[in-house]
Amino acid sequence: MGLVVQKYGGSSVADAEGIKRVAKRIVDAKKDGHQVVVVVSAMGDTTDELIDLAGQVSPIPAGREFDMLLTAGERISMALLAMAIKNLGHEAQSFTGSQAGVITDSVHNKARIIDVTPGRIRTALDEGNIAIVAGFQGVSQDKKDITTLGRGGSDTTAVALAAALDAEVCEIYTDVDGVFTADPRVVSKARKMEWIPFEDMLELAASGSKVLLHRCVEYARRYNIPIHVRSSFSGLRGTWVSNQPQGDQQVEHAIISGVAHDVSEAKVTVVGVPDKPGEAAAIFRTIADAEINIDMVVQNVSAAATALTDISFTLPKTDGAKAIDALEKAKGAIGFDSLRYDDQIGKISLVGAGMKTNPGVTASFFEALSDAGVNIELISTSEIRISVVTRADDVNEAVRAVHTAFGLDSDTDEAVVYGGTGR
Repeated sequence: MGLVVQKYGGSSVADAEGIKRVAKRIVDAKKDGHQVVVVVSAMGDTTDELIDLAGQVSPIPAGREFDMLLTAGERISMALLAMAIKNLGHEAQSFTGSQAGVITDSVHNKARIIDVTPGRIRTALDEGNIAIVAGFQGVSQDKKDITTLGRGGSDTTAVALAAALDAEVCEIYTDVDGVFTADPRVVSKARKMEWIPFEDMLELAASGSKVLLHRCVEYARRYNIPIHVRSSFSGLRGTWVSNQPQGDQQVEHAIISGVAHDVSEAKVTVVGVPDKPGEAAAIFRTIADAEINIDMVVQNVSAAATALTDISFTLPKTDGAKAIDALEKAKGAIGFDSLRYDDQIGKISLVGAGMKTNPGVTASFFEALSDAGVNIELISTSEIRISVVTRADDVNEAVRAVHTAFGLDSDTDEAVVYGGTGR
């Protein structure tokens, strides 16, 4: 039996009973002959509570100290889980991210992993112990400061450790039974997939699917680490995310993998931009210098009489104020008329590698939205994805309509969210 990395989210270790349930599952894997490395998130809503507490103390917490605060949640989880495992008669050692050898850059609150040097983890495994690692955190390469990896950081920690340790699989335990064709909280008839390729999963994650984060899947694809997404609340087989189906799976790659949605974005429209070379570059250089990632971009055809055009783009709501401020400061240099900001939008995406060889997918997608009475504001496409921006109030109805139109509905309501969050 080989080495297995298991990751448990906050809903799986939300309380003492949850921690004991997770400990038993880990011990069972050890009894089956596996070497086991476990990555844990903070218990329940601990991280959100720490963020709220920091906001009460300081409106703009210093990045270094904010990271030091937030990593406390995972350290609590790892220590309690190690105690629970020892209570079941097995040896376990807990490690912070820095002790586990997770080396990052020095960007606080959203650091990226540079390297993983898991010497202490290997030693613990060689001694027959279960290794438990605090997710979401590392140590900066230059200043040796504690850093956090941002949203989905524990998933990324798990996959990075799996790659560094040459694990057979990285098991991501959550509060749903796998990856579904849509968010189970929105589409009760969403169907669990037995297998999904990295390419499709990357698009779903980038389009708003919350069961796996984009950085985690990107890392797994780069190092070819199979991910098994499953629930810690049931013993059911989950969804495999990999280049090829695993084991005895005989899975035909579907034309459409799923429908994702995202209501965490906002739209900025730069009005009255001179229609000449270099203007768009100046706008997006300003956004890039503010360290803001953008998603969809649309430029209108310029009016012949004015030689002016409008440029719209979407970005995370959390970066909206920063983007507007940066553009206002650059208004004189760029020469646009005004800015419009809209945070009441939602994005719906249809994903599937099969659509590039199947005509009619685009037409069916837009017909489904039309039949549901959903108006489209922006459109973006790739070879395996079609995304549209609509009003936020229309998102749930649009997702259900598209899901049904492409025959993705299950015959039964199998999409269960055990912990209530979908993560």
